[in-house]
Amino acid sequence: MKNICLAFAVLLLAAGCANAPPDDPLEPFNRSMFSFNEKLDNAVTKPAAKAYVAVTPAPVRTWVGNFFSNLQDPWIALNNLLQGKPVDAINDFMRFVFNSILGIGGLLDIASEAGLPKHDEDFGQTLGVWGVKEGPFIVLPFFGPRTLRDATALPLDVAAESPWTMPYGNPIVHDEKARYGFSGLKLVNERARLLGLERTLDEGTLDKYRYARDFYLQQRRFKVHDGNIPIEYDDFDSDESIGKDNTP
Repeated sequence: MKNICLAFAVLLLAAGCANAPPDDPLEPFNRSMFSFNEKLDNAVTKPAAKAYVAVTPAPVRTWVGNFFSNLQDPWIALNNLLQGKPVDAINDFMRFVFNSILGIGGLLDIASEAGLPKHDEDFGQTLGVWGVKEGPFIVLPFFGPRTLRDATALPLDVAAESPWTMPYGNPIVHDEKARYGFSGLKLVNERARLLGLERTLDEGTLDKYRYARDFYLQQRRFKVHDGNIPIEYDDFDSDESIGKDNTP
């Protein structure tokens, strides 16, 4: 965690106090990190995900995904509360209670069947609601696309949503090997859910970096503003270049 925080500090110094992200001032660095992450994924993560899918029945993968999703709900609830959405916060907290008790520790998503929808909130979105500018686009090693705002919030989001901690860092898994096992399972399970999507990326554009950047920025802005994206982003978000090869 200290190394991650140090990396963020370096990025903050390199980026200064920029508030206008669409020009991607860190593009040379970002492209090198994007290439690094892609090679790492092809060499390690994707093969592991394919093996996981091959040996794990679909219902078991669903249970695993539900388990990790359930651990996120308290943090999602807190962020909804911090964003001034108490009704959604109560919904998320009740999801955690229902699924933890009736859903066998979260393996079953009883809450969704009971009419309690799953939300997707994190501290990066909370900072956006509070008025913190997104800053320049950044591709982090291992973690992938982020804005400077999201990168700053990332350590807290990771700590709060990790399977071996609860919000505020109270450990629920003390054995170190078990922690690594949970971490690896979570990573492989999440990557398995994305298998096949890279075909869309490969076929949709000759410049995968630009496509991934624009898609990430658009979906983050949509989430931060609950679908009501401010007019300041209109020109960039309607860029017809998305999905095309417009590399300078």
